[in-house]
Amino acid sequence: MNASFANPMRISKWQIFWLVTCMESGMSLLLTFQPAIKQAHQDAWMSLLLAGVIGGLVAFVSGRLSVLYPGQSLVTISETILGKWLGKAIVIPYFVMWYSVIGIILRQACSFLHIALFQQTPMWVLMSVLSLLIIYVTYAGGIEAIARISEVVGPIILFTLLVVVLLNLNNVNLHNLLPVYTDSGWLNIVKGSFAPASFFGESVMLTMLLPFLSSPQSGIPKALWAILISDLILVFAMVSVIATFSILSSKMLYPFFDMTRFISVLDFIQNVDVFVVIVWILSVFVKLSMYLFISSYGTAQWLHLKTWRSPIWFIVPVSFVFGVAFRNAVTASVDYPQKYWIPFVLPVNMLAIPLLLWFVGLLRKRKQGTST
Repeated sequence: MNASFANPMRISKWQIFWLVTCMESGMSLLLTFQPAIKQAHQDAWMSLLLAGVIGGLVAFVSGRLSVLYPGQSLVTISETILGKWLGKAIVIPYFVMWYSVIGIILRQACSFLHIALFQQTPMWVLMSVLSLLIIYVTYAGGIEAIARISEVVGPIILFTLLVVVLLNLNNVNLHNLLPVYTDSGWLNIVKGSFAPASFFGESVMLTMLLPFLSSPQSGIPKALWAILISDLILVFAMVSVIATFSILSSKMLYPFFDMTRFISVLDFIQNVDVFVVIVWILSVFVKLSMYLFISSYGTAQWLHLKTWRSPIWFIVPVSFVFGVAFRNAVTASVDYPQKYWIPFVLPVNMLAIPLLLWFVGLLRKRKQGTST
């Protein structure tokens, strides 16, 4: 952590749990089901299980890297391990990832809101309002405020998802899950895991969060539990979607949301989709705020600025313009993941660079005679 930043912020290991839960649940629920089902068909739930394993691996490596250099973020760790210039260069892909994904999430969230609730509201108005909200919470409270919000939002997200899956039981036809494995095969199941794995792989952000714990080691098990619980709930949700729509769900942009519109219990409990929208927006709000903080804090460390808040006023406009540049929700939700997020961010930012830094860091520590 940069010593030049006065009043260092602190979060707890349970806040790490809820931050990771919020980060992994909401966006994955709406944006990874369709591509997974399209690739793995009725076995897409297996793809989600595999994606959870990949996410757990990323979280473990990222956590061990942070423990190796306690109190340092990814930006400073890279310079410590690889030297000033190479260390600065190797984190550039993360800045591209952070800046662009803020704009993408803004566009995806507001497109979904536009479709679900605010058809007459201009897109730029929705994006502006959401941008102002994340600027306020990030600038005013930093990661401490975001972590506290996640402690409130996280349980609501998990509870709502479980209730929605239970309420949909009368629409479920388990025969839609058959045959198991035969129609897909292992290769399609692996390919189907790429989209959800690229979301679970966002646990690489632990390298920017664990420095705010007094004991980074204690945050690793909580992050792994968060990924496990989120993954299992998403698997149940995926099974519910496939058992309701069969592989027709691969033709839907938001299959889980469409499923909630069919819920009707005794003609009394209906319109559940409104609650799903609210919960999803809460999840997006936490995730956007977290990304804004991480990108601002990392930029300040990279440029050796006196305060981590200054880059916020540059990052948000850049991300806003990037989000507006997409013509519609399809290009933001499909083209960006397929052309950049999955082929580049997943293998490079989430797997290759953390593994490289961890491996080289271990070698350097051993050469220095320091046990890890």
